[in-house]
Amino acid sequence: MSPDELRRIVDAVPFPDPSEADEHGLLAYGGDLLPERLVSAYARGIFPWYEQDPILWFSPDPRMLLLPGELVVNRTLAKNLRRGRYEVRVDTAFDRVIARCAEVPRPGQAGTWITDDLRGAFDRLHDLGLAHSFETWQAGELVGGVYGLSLGAAFFGESMFATRSDASKVAFVALVRQLEAWGFHFLDCQVHTDHTGSLGARERPRAEFLAALERALEVPTRRGRWSLTVDPASGLAGDPGASRTTGRPSSDRTSAPRR
Repeated sequence: MSPDELRRIVDAVPFPDPSEADEHGLLAYGGDLLPERLVSAYARGIFPWYEQDPILWFSPDPRMLLLPGELVVNRTLAKNLRRGRYEVRVDTAFDRVIARCAEVPRPGQAGTWITDDLRGAFDRLHDLGLAHSFETWQAGELVGGVYGLSLGAAFFGESMFATRSDASKVAFVALVRQLEAWGFHFLDCQVHTDHTGSLGARERPRAEFLAALERALEVPTRRGRWSLTVDPASGLAGDPGASRTTGRPSSDRTSAPRR
């Protein structure tokens, strides 16, 4: 997707100015979750976050961002990465990753914001080559993962899950290091969590985020199924090793994890 194509979508599906959001970041309600509306929203720094109708659209201030060069990997996580405790795959089980993110409870939350409608919407974005999953596997079992949306040189992390120690963090590190290798500008984690904060994400003023987003969207979108081209342990380019990583071939195009 070229920057011009993206701009046409944004112009065709209007949203209020993010500066009009209230103190909680709530900007608008209603609408639908069609791919064009979601692409237009994310390209403006807006995302859906709700548990039941109507759809609520948010653009919080500040915004939680991770710059690829600011990734923090502690000793235990680095050891798990070096030892290849988990196999990392990309875009091989997107529907299962988002389903598991909806099932695994979040600390302090009784339910989930990942509704059936939202799952269906992101499945469509994945089919269009715009949403992606980084997955961790152990003995053939999916044990962790992260998913999100990619536009230009920006990746919008949506959620992550883990059923084994550090499984989601390994997937997250693989994602960040792959984004860095491809020259992405940032990973949007949307709102503060201790989890993403421990990995190097920081809060920044919304105005700063929106300016960075505008620059990131000047880059063509890497669209299609992705594959891992770096070693998650080092971030170095090359074959990460068939025993540790797999993925489907990538095409010409290019999540938080929040809440």
